[in-house]
Amino acid sequence: MIPQLINRERIYIENIGQYEGKEVKIHGWLYNARHSGKLWFLLLRDGTGIMQCVVSLKDVGEEIFARCEKLTQESSFVATGTVRADKRAPGGYELLVKNIEIVHIAQDYPITPKEHGETFLMDHRHLWLRSSRQHAILRVRHTIIKSIRDFFDSRGFTLIDAPIFTPAACEGTSTLFETDYFGEKAYLTQSGQLYMEPAALAFGKVYCFGPTFRAEKSKTRRHLTEFWMVEPEVAYMDLEGDMQLAEEFIEFIVQNVLATRREELKILERDTSKLEKVTRPFPRLSYDEAAAMLTTPEAVAFAQEKEAPPFVPGNDLGGADETYLTQKFDKPLMVHRYPAAVKAFYMKADPENSDRALGVDVLAPEGYGEIIGGGQREDDVEVLEAKIREHDLPMEAFQWYLDVRRFGSVPHAGFGLGVERTVAWICGLHHVRETIPFARLMHRLYP
Repeated sequence: MIPQLINRERIYIENIGQYEGKEVKIHGWLYNARHSGKLWFLLLRDGTGIMQCVVSLKDVGEEIFARCEKLTQESSFVATGTVRADKRAPGGYELLVKNIEIVHIAQDYPITPKEHGETFLMDHRHLWLRSSRQHAILRVRHTIIKSIRDFFDSRGFTLIDAPIFTPAACEGTSTLFETDYFGEKAYLTQSGQLYMEPAALAFGKVYCFGPTFRAEKSKTRRHLTEFWMVEPEVAYMDLEGDMQLAEEFIEFIVQNVLATRREELKILERDTSKLEKVTRPFPRLSYDEAAAMLTTPEAVAFAQEKEAPPFVPGNDLGGADETYLTQKFDKPLMVHRYPAAVKAFYMKADPENSDRALGVDVLAPEGYGEIIGGGQREDDVEVLEAKIREHDLPMEAFQWYLDVRRFGSVPHAGFGLGVERTVAWICGLHHVRETIPFARLMHRLYP
């Protein structure tokens, strides 16, 4: 039976500096241990940090000293002792122990200090989360999410929750997860955008933030089947205003992470000098300007080196295309006015060139690809009806969406930012699977 040792007022390692010279009780798990004669050095982690606990035989006696021998990796225990400053210790403080209370002995913990393969670690993701690297990544993710909310909340946006079950596709039916909804077909949401448009005409400035689902049969390092997205939408905003909002938003997130997560970025060995360059204004290219760059001999050779198909003008950008373009800049790159044929039905056509859509993608530097996609929405009901027919979408499923244009239509725009790709870029990770606590990939549903 596990003893009830939890105090009402817990002391956590992240705040341990407030208790220098005082006796405290720290609850946690054994991260590592070493033994030297009549001393044990126990690294105790409590979820907020790691602290060295020094156990001396002369201070605690034989019985308590012997308890240290029983502790295995990830065993849970409570250490009581006096906090002492020591620059050599993790976090700058150590605990001079007077008592050890064992809560539970972990038997044969599977993740050891030796090297493990990615498949093994993903199979044990529920335990891998305890590592210092994963802590660093998910703390940066936490700060990114907090920054997202702080940005919009401080600028007068209203959070509007979008449904997870939807009756229709937002961006084509090929990547939808279909489910039975009491005898009707329903889909897991690809995006909350369609619902943010009526919300924007009700509240002016809105955003939704939640999980989205794409049934893409993709095994690339940039794709998950379940990921989180924030989607702002603003009434009376055009493409230019949308791009300015996206610039300000990304700068805010990155600068917040740099201000508060330097230690975590250091653990991840992230080159923060590259992040420090992420300030407005960002470089901008029209699609046609980007296409011209992608058809040069240098770009063709780059695609061949990456074993990627060569870029064809008129097509959407592929991963290698995005990487090539962003290598030319040290800030996020904004590519705008794509061919209307490769963009979603709701994109408004450029009045100066009807073959181009008033859309923008923001590509992260260092080859991390698209982190934002958005643009100005079609606000003419007749044009939108024609586009729905052209895309062979069920008109009855979009009647509510068309109402937004029937009753007080205005120009409006917005975008979606994918949290996981943003985390991967800011942390400098190779694959998005580490950016979310429990990744859902094409061939991974557990744990």
